[in-house]
Amino acid sequence: MQNKGLVKLFAILFGIVSIYQLSFTYKASQVEKEAKTYAESRFSDDAALRSQAEVKYLDSLSNVGVYDLGVNNFTFKEVKENAMNLGLDLKGGINAIIEISVKDILKGLANNSTDPVFNKALADATELQKNSQDSYVESFFTAFDAIKGDTKLASPDIFANRDLSEEVTIDMDDNAVKRVVSTKVDEAIISAFEVLRKRIDQFGVTQPNIQRLGNSGRILIELPGVKDKKRATDLITKTAQLQFWEVYKADEIGSYLGAVTEKIIADKKAEEATEEDTITETTSDEQADDNDTESTIEDLTGQITSDSTSVEDINPLKIAGFGGGPVIAVFESKDQEEVLKKLNENRNLLPAEQRFVKFAFGKPTFNEEANAEFVELYAIKRDRNQKPELSGAVITDARQSYDQYSKPSVSMQMNAKGAKVWEAMTKTAYETQGYIAILLDDIVYSAPGVSRGPISGGNSEISGNFTLNEAIDLGNVLRAGKLPASADIVQADEVGPSLGQEAIDSGMTSFLIALGLVLIWMIFYYGKAGGFADIALLFNILLIFGVLSGLGAVLTLPGIAGIVLTIGISVDANVLIFERIREEIAKGKDIKLSVKDGFANALSSILDANITTGLTAIILFVFGTGPIKGFATTLLIGIVTSLFTAIFITRLLVDWYVNRGGKLDFSTPMTKNLFKNVNINFLKKRKVAYVISLALIAASLVSLFTNKLDQGIDFVGGRTYQVRFENPVDTEEVKSILTTTYGSAEVKTIGADNQLKISTKYKVDENSVEADEEVQTMLFESLKSFLPANMTYEQFVDGSGEAKVGKMMSGKVSPTIADDIKTSSIWAILGSLVVVFLYILFRFKRWQFSLGAVAAVFHDVLIVLGIFSLTWKFMPFSMEIDQAFIAAILTVIGYSLNDTVVVFDRIREFLNEHTNWDFGRTINASLNSTLSRTLNTSLTTLVVLLAMFLLGADSLRGFLFGLIVGVIVGTYSSMFIATPIMYDTARKGDAAESLKDKKEEELAEA
Repeated sequence: MQNKGLVKLFAILFGIVSIYQLSFTYKASQVEKEAKTYAESRFSDDAALRSQAEVKYLDSLSNVGVYDLGVNNFTFKEVKENAMNLGLDLKGGINAIIEISVKDILKGLANNSTDPVFNKALADATELQKNSQDSYVESFFTAFDAIKGDTKLASPDIFANRDLSEEVTIDMDDNAVKRVVSTKVDEAIISAFEVLRKRIDQFGVTQPNIQRLGNSGRILIELPGVKDKKRATDLITKTAQLQFWEVYKADEIGSYLGAVTEKIIADKKAEEATEEDTITETTSDEQADDNDTESTIEDLTGQITSDSTSVEDINPLKIAGFGGGPVIAVFESKDQEEVLKKLNENRNLLPAEQRFVKFAFGKPTFNEEANAEFVELYAIKRDRNQKPELSGAVITDARQSYDQYSKPSVSMQMNAKGAKVWEAMTKTAYETQGYIAILLDDIVYSAPGVSRGPISGGNSEISGNFTLNEAIDLGNVLRAGKLPASADIVQADEVGPSLGQEAIDSGMTSFLIALGLVLIWMIFYYGKAGGFADIALLFNILLIFGVLSGLGAVLTLPGIAGIVLTIGISVDANVLIFERIREEIAKGKDIKLSVKDGFANALSSILDANITTGLTAIILFVFGTGPIKGFATTLLIGIVTSLFTAIFITRLLVDWYVNRGGKLDFSTPMTKNLFKNVNINFLKKRKVAYVISLALIAASLVSLFTNKLDQGIDFVGGRTYQVRFENPVDTEEVKSILTTTYGSAEVKTIGADNQLKISTKYKVDENSVEADEEVQTMLFESLKSFLPANMTYEQFVDGSGEAKVGKMMSGKVSPTIADDIKTSSIWAILGSLVVVFLYILFRFKRWQFSLGAVAAVFHDVLIVLGIFSLTWKFMPFSMEIDQAFIAAILTVIGYSLNDTVVVFDRIREFLNEHTNWDFGRTINASLNSTLSRTLNTSLTTLVVLLAMFLLGADSLRGFLFGLIVGVIVGTYSSMFIATPIMYDTARKGDAAESLKDKKEEELAEA
């Protein structure tokens, strides 16, 4: 091997850099253990305080040097930035895709137009999105063009409004307006991205990840290790639309409540009179109540009842009490929606000067005596344009502070323009003894009066029933700015920290066992040469982790599986080399020449095999998200490092040993003659193989059409929860209860009998935080009888207490996202097949080779799908078809092609070496000569996968089962499907001739 010195230099440098990078991971782990020990020593009995103490300890070290390397003393923040990133499935936390409402942005750009064509186009675009890969803007333009008639986008009632006057004029055609609107929408999404990035940066999560996904309006947010998931969810979904309004006083609008009450009672009586033939005579007491509604409402003043519906006949608005000043009335929180509906339905009862009033509720407060939550009602003064005099756009700074009662509040500073308007508003409020309501996302946080004259300078304060964290977050959110439109979580994965730790433990255990078995096998099969391959393999693993750490890539549970699979790839390269060296030794060559020729002859097969696997990994990286992208990343890195270590490091070690006089047989006494004189007529058996394969494919297709597949929420949408109980539970009993709760639910055992995976499509189309909370609360209430008697909802949601009982993991996918995932998955599979077809066509110059390889891949994919379809109902682990399964399918494609390409490469070589052989003999000889390599690689890969399957995380079992089936079927198809199909489709007379490399061509290329 030439340039040995350069190879040694690079190997040493790569090794040192990898160790350097990994040292940060080790140091970060060390500091985090110290923080955990400190927290446990201070708060051994309180998990919540222990968690807070741990976070505070680490925060205190953010800018403190903790890792002194002489040239630099790295702070803990710098150490964490250089350490390996762990995915959510290993560390716990939240992974969410946020969708900014482009519909809201378009409404805002159109100044909330009431134009019927515009609003119909918005509604139609929402429907189009359910089965479209276009962006919402494109769907809106399509819908508008279909119904516009004479209406133009540049209409004054749509986009040619005052706010867009500089960009859109009434003489512009629709295409020009579309370009402006598209640009404006894109700017708004970029603004939303920046707002979210600032909020997350201020939240203090270590190693967060935020990415914009194409031009769809979707933003990926990963918050690994976050403890308070509700707080984090509020942070990323809160619009933070801050507004300042004048409000009506109770005595100015309170009579409207009485008028609405009278109207509702009158309507109810009229309805009853028409429906009944006779009217039951009311008692004198009831008549008195009906005739004196206003006095009844007055009697309710100051009262708070826990069941306001008991007086609905005389109090249909369910008023629980009256306030004073800016508070019109008090209601139970559960009645908010109904009250607003009744008030807005009867707006015709309002005086003309109050017709634009907006009713808004304050922040809920809990009354322990009544055991219920209550909210105050406010009436916001609005004029015809319905815009606030002052908004959050004028805020230049916002900080958590304390109000006059020493309670957490938020102080704000306005710019010059805002300060001037604020001074005018407070002057009016002072002179009229009025109040100014401060609304955040349509919730009234406070409505203070002004008692000491106008407020100059632009200082203001929001006070309310804040916790300290809420005040801190609100200050951060206001400082970062408001989102330009509402944000919904359309896809989310939430993993508890205890489950993440279990995943690390099981993943590393299975990894080490698999690695140990492979190391032992290589020495058993190849003797001392196997030991050299083991050294190269260990160096390969060091490089993989070093590169992952250096690139800032995220290590996930599927990523660990990718690394384990890389062990198989690395072994495969060494097996190819060693088998070639054994062949050269068998020809009578001396050891040095055999090593040289063996490495040279194996290079083509190694490159082709790894390139085909790499192509499928690239496609998986492009189309995959989250953990699947992590799998593809580790696989790609592993392919590159495997090539380097197998071709160069193993060669260095072998050459060093041979040159110093050492003897290498590349076998042991037990394996020396294995596969030596094998002479199987594979082509003769191909018809039997065709029949077997056709039977398996037919059974698979029948099952796929009848039994179908167990599609996960990635493909159909819905919410899923992994729940752990103290004791084993009856799956059917839990399913029956949850079906009653949700209407439909899927319940499966995952791993142990006390762990269930629960999926439901209840409110699948609703992406709000409130809907998520409702579904989760219903789950807790339904499962109460199976949980510890004293378990609270908060403990259930956390799922990481001492008993590790409760919700361990959750996920959500909206139907729109599910449709996108399904489409991208199909394209990923088809794309990989096309790319591989073209690559093999390029390398082997005949379409028959490409056809044989792709046919074998189709064969493998159909059989894997069929086995999943046949067995998913009774397997003791989840076999859902999700993104992880697509990763398995693509990996199977890569593995199957890897085997096939090695055989094809040998066929091409034999056709050039044995020009007088019959084509059939050439193929049989090629298959027999590669049999040792094929079985050896398959065996080591299966050992690795079985170790992961038996000892790894429950959530990966379906994924690994698919890989195991794929390896077995792929090994079979490379010998009995791909090559025979290539043979049957090639013209026997000219096949050998067309595949020869003529001497003149070789010389020309040389």
